[in-house]
Amino acid sequence: MTQRIGIDLGGTKIEGVVTSRGGEILRRERIATPRDYPDIVRAVAELVAALWKTAPDAAVGIGAPGAVNAAGLTYNSNTVCFNGRPLRADIAAALGRPVRMVNDANCLALSEATDGAAAGAEVVFGVILGTGVGGGIVVHGRVLSGPHGIAGEWGHNPLDLQGPECYCGRRGCVETYLSGPAFAADFRRAGGAALAAAEIVAAARQDEPLARACLTRYLERFGRALATVINILDPDVIVLGGGMSNIDELYTEGSEQVRRHAFHPDWKGRIVKNRWGDSSGVRGAAWLWDD
Repeated sequence: MTQRIGIDLGGTKIEGVVTSRGGEILRRERIATPRDYPDIVRAVAELVAALWKTAPDAAVGIGAPGAVNAAGLTYNSNTVCFNGRPLRADIAAALGRPVRMVNDANCLALSEATDGAAAGAEVVFGVILGTGVGGGIVVHGRVLSGPHGIAGEWGHNPLDLQGPECYCGRRGCVETYLSGPAFAADFRRAGGAALAAAEIVAAARQDEPLARACLTRYLERFGRALATVINILDPDVIVLGGGMSNIDELYTEGSEQVRRHAFHPDWKGRIVKNRWGDSSGVRGAAWLWDD
């Protein structure tokens, strides 16, 4: 297969690319994500049709939030209009051909494991720390989804059963502590102003007490949450993506917290920042057809 199409179906934007066999992006298009489900399906189909003008009949891979059950219905998506809908089947019907679709965090992991920051590693855990918290697993170059499509979904492991309410209906999920909005909310609960995550981190680096304490809590929670994944999966490399992955302290103090909480006293795995940035997800979607 000489060319592929990858689609990153996000909550605010839909990105599509045409890639070469070697992963080079030959064309990129971005559109705003419509609000209604039928309009989203139609928008994806129109975007793919436009990309097919560059790469006629190229296979289509899609990364989307949520998982897919045995009946083909999407669930646990933070783009809530997808839940209970046959998203993959509806897009395939609109295109008139099969598509491959996995969780967007799996696409990040696949991209980075193929030719990114974790290239050559046998077991890779890809992490999204952004508006939500997701995870994806790649083993020997292949996505591990599991029979229920939830492999890697550490964002909905409980960190504190008395913690904040999560959109999934549970309380104290990792996502309610480690997402960007959760980080900002924690700062407000401690008496801080309504600041963006980047502003809080900047204040912490200036030793503002509330901000410094907030960042310290974040890094400790990051360590505890990720150590649980390590104790089960023991990955060679953990790749961080999403807006919060730009916090440099994750790779120093955060990494120390991970090693403090992991079961192995001398875990040798690497925690690294993604290579491909915002393109990781859409590139990984294209790599779904690497066979």
